[in-house]
Amino acid sequence: MLNLDRYFRLSERNSDLRTELRAGLATFLTMVYIAFVNPMILADAGMPFEAVFVATCVAAAISTLIMGLYANYPVALAPGMGLNAFFSYVVVLELGFPWEVALGAVFVSGILFVVLSVLPVRRWIINAIPFGLKMGISAGIGFFLGIIALKNAGVITASPATLVTSGDLLDAAPILALLGFCLIVALAARRIAGATIIGVLGVTAMGIGMGVSQWHGLLAMPPDPTPTLLALDIAGALQVGMISIILTFLIVDLFDTTGTLIGVARQANLLDAGGRLPGIKRAVIADSTGTVAGTLLGTSSVTSYIESGAGTSAGGRTGLTAVVVAVLFLACLFFAPLAQSIPAYATAPAILYVACLMARALVDIDWPEITESAPAVITAIAIPLTFSIADGIGIGFLTYVAVKFLAGRFRDCSPAMIAVALLFAAKFALLD
Repeated sequence: MLNLDRYFRLSERNSDLRTELRAGLATFLTMVYIAFVNPMILADAGMPFEAVFVATCVAAAISTLIMGLYANYPVALAPGMGLNAFFSYVVVLELGFPWEVALGAVFVSGILFVVLSVLPVRRWIINAIPFGLKMGISAGIGFFLGIIALKNAGVITASPATLVTSGDLLDAAPILALLGFCLIVALAARRIAGATIIGVLGVTAMGIGMGVSQWHGLLAMPPDPTPTLLALDIAGALQVGMISIILTFLIVDLFDTTGTLIGVARQANLLDAGGRLPGIKRAVIADSTGTVAGTLLGTSSVTSYIESGAGTSAGGRTGLTAVVVAVLFLACLFFAPLAQSIPAYATAPAILYVACLMARALVDIDWPEITESAPAVITAIAIPLTFSIADGIGIGFLTYVAVKFLAGRFRDCSPAMIAVALLFAAKFALLD
């Protein structure tokens, strides 16, 4: 019989079974919204909603289980916000690639992530990117999500004169969406576990009650996963035009994962005296393996969730917290009718709330040092306004290198930073 205390080192980390169970539930409640939001975002790319729902839940369960059992960290994983938007709205809808090819690109990026996780190259790449640009990328993705959320809610709409303008703010959808956002923020401020899912379900209930949306039911057997199962097109993803897309998936996933792991570990007091995360190699391998598994099932990049902090705040210190989250995601498979009942204006508040959390990265930028802060701000602005994470990052990299060169501080640019900037320059010159 498995000795939980010995396997998960509960006593060593000052935890117990009851605490880990409570922490797992807290984490699940804060991130279960992804089971409803991710299928809706990928459905915009033409993917079958029900199959993606299954893929989302199973990919989250598998990757989180690996994190818990292999890395023994209280970190949960699921398809990442931001990367799923890039998948649907940029790779498929803007660039015109089939979603099967986009899945293939995510698969290739996942394989590369696994290789980088095993080799010391991962540390070299992470250290090559200036801290300010990392913060700018995070905030820019947040702003990108914010635009998508406001668009889905009908708060903003396209305009030939000003590019974007306000929608019909007296319509039910934007009113309910903004109300849901305020509810989520208020509940989060009160430190109520599950604030996000409460807001989503609350807005859904109001919409159904007002006759704005339809009720499809609560429970049912899990939907058929075969429409997206092993549907990825790897050969199509290996064409030259997909190189920058694969790199974008890889870079964003890499930095997002690293930042999340360190942030959650800091909150759980799991960092060593030097501020490093012991066993980060196992944790990153678990994360990258989750991305590969997710593409085989039929979903976009899987990444570690900052919402895991809800579990560590509740006392979670070991991988048992993650195991609890994995089991709950499997149980979520039976709630597909509920997922179909949730309209876009109800998930928009959750996306907008995540956007606000990601935008907080701006506070950590070294604002007085203009050669650091200006490229970071340009990156944060360019990502949403180009409607492309890849192009926004590329503009940020090129701006950083150019500013440092003209300011006489070219030595601040690492060889890896210069190489990546040149790669983006070639991409803009030859592939756009």
